[in-house]
Amino acid sequence: GTIVAFGDSITDGFSTTPNAHRAWPALLAASLQNDRATARWGVVNAGISGNRVRRDLVGTSALARFDRDVLGRAGVSWIVLFEGINDITFSALPGVPRSQATTAEELIEALAQLVDRAHARDIRVLGATLMPMGGLWLHNPETEAMRQTVNRWVRTSGKFDAVVDFDAVTRDPQRPERLRPEFDSGDHIHPNDAGNAAMASAIDASIFAR
Repeated sequence: GTIVAFGDSITDGFSTTPNAHRAWPALLAASLQNDRATARWGVVNAGISGNRVRRDLVGTSALARFDRDVLGRAGVSWIVLFEGINDITFSALPGVPRSQATTAEELIEALAQLVDRAHARDIRVLGATLMPMGGLWLHNPETEAMRQTVNRWVRTSGKFDAVVDFDAVTRDPQRPERLRPEFDSGDHIHPNDAGNAAMASAIDASIFAR
């Protein structure tokens, strides 16, 4: 079966060691291959740097590319849905028009639509919480509140078939709005190799053994 890792630059592996297969989807694939119970799974990386859920930015939006990148692929049984931070940060850009901004509620509605579209094709969805970005110039009380609202929905809505709490495993316990220093690539939003390893380890592989 196929698992699609659907997301943005973090999924694409931005800020990991180049050509070393250190992004979390590659690490997940390797760990699944190493266990006989899950060795039948392959992972497709559908992460696009700069991608947003609701509106085009770098490449077509998640809503627009979901058919091509997920539903149109043969043999897809699971998707890891990990996207939305670019919708939030873009909304904090000075002078951004309302049509290009988003609210937490609009982002949740769009993510829920993606889940519904997957479920309509009998594809299960592993929802992922959005990771900290404190220290980034686009981080402020509004963007932090949006992230927390979306994450609360991911954790508690019951919309997903399973949830992985990337926020919990990568946040600094002392300053939970920031990445752990040892996981921060230096730009305060993209995790380094160690951060990606922690993310991959946080995924409960037993859900794929059923």
